[in-house]
Amino acid sequence: MTGVPASAAGGSAGARNAKGVPGAMGVPGALGATGVSGPAVASGPVGSAVGSGASGSSPSLDSGDSGAQGGVKAVRGGKLGAAAVNQASLWNIANILTMIRLLLVPGFVALMLADGGYDPAWRSLAWAAFAVAMITDIFDGHLARTYDLVTDFGKIADPIADKAIMGAALICLSALGDLPWWVTGVILGRELGITLLRFVVIRYGVIPASRGGKVKTLTQGVAVGMYVLALTGPLATLRFWVMAAAVVLTVVTGLDYVRQAIVLRRQGIAEREAASVEAER
Repeated sequence: MTGVPASAAGGSAGARNAKGVPGAMGVPGALGATGVSGPAVASGPVGSAVGSGASGSSPSLDSGDSGAQGGVKAVRGGKLGAAAVNQASLWNIANILTMIRLLLVPGFVALMLADGGYDPAWRSLAWAAFAVAMITDIFDGHLARTYDLVTDFGKIADPIADKAIMGAALICLSALGDLPWWVTGVILGRELGITLLRFVVIRYGVIPASRGGKVKTLTQGVAVGMYVLALTGPLATLRFWVMAAAVVLTVVTGLDYVRQAIVLRRQGIAEREAASVEAER
């Protein structure tokens, strides 16, 4: 019996053992004022973890916070990445159909005016090109809305393709003397005027496509298609009345769009004034 307290002896032994352990480090101040030994060995990663815990830092919490922040960044990046992919998907089926319709315009004009523009065979081929263009007009918009394929290119190119094929057909028919120029002027004037009107009032809202507008488009397509074909007899009389219905629908739906634009503009101005008054309060 040397009279040395057991805790002190154990502490000394622990210190000696610590020196003999590779990579181990004795902790200064292991013996406190009360003689109770603290953590004597801090080895490797465990020792680092203990030391970090003793110093008040929390690696696990820091890692969790970093992971959470990384997760948030990953989610945001994922959304931006998905939006970029959707925006960059120019070569989707809807846009391809729109491009085909644009390419059909010069082909249609060439077929329509081939051999003087009065050959029934060439006119039949021109009608086929016009029919394909009108059918793709129906499907590209439906596919774009159904499968989320709407792109900036499609928003610009689709209405241009619509107006191009219809305008080319009307101008060719009037140039050949098959259709009065005033009919061509009324239809094209309405289409271009409504397109400009949409851009003017877009700051106040969007004028939705009406059912009357869809019926007008269908009637115009049927009427122009019947005029493209070299029809005679009762069918030639029928196409006259179909075109008359198309002209009436063109004018009526055009006036309705003007009315909607005026109402939309008034509502937009009223909402802005109310918002400014509320902000001043």
